[in-house]
Amino acid sequence: MRIHELKRKTKNPKYVLVGRGGKRGKTSGRGGKGQTARAGHKARPVMRDIIKKIPKLRGYAFNTIQSKPVVLNLADIEMAYSNGEKVSPKTLVAKGLVKIYGGIKPKVKILSMGDITKKILVSGCSVSGEAKTKIEKAGGSVK
Repeated sequence: MRIHELKRKTKNPKYVLVGRGGKRGKTSGRGGKGQTARAGHKARPVMRDIIKKIPKLRGYAFNTIQSKPVVLNLADIEMAYSNGEKVSPKTLVAKGLVKIYGGIKPKVKILSMGDITKKILVSGCSVSGEAKTKIEKAGGSVK
């Protein structure tokens, strides 16, 4: 047995840390003087001041990134297209039913307002469920 191999019978007790950086001491977990040292203190939340500075606007809503589709009814398509023609955003722009904004082809949604008797092929447009059934009933198809 050598001196560096000796071990204590009981471990060295941990000292209670006092002062700055310790568990107890200084203010003993009660914060500083002033408002925070007094009983019943309540600091005003900083977030409240930030929220109050934001202006309230009537009808304010976040601008969405996605553009809303141009809505077309079956009655408009019935008047503009003949039997067997293909309906797509490109042909809708050519017929003047839809306008181009900023050089971008708009998204188009076809709704079921009105009736259709012509056989048309719809592609590249979103179609409501009722409009799809009316188009397929007339002999057309939706892709």
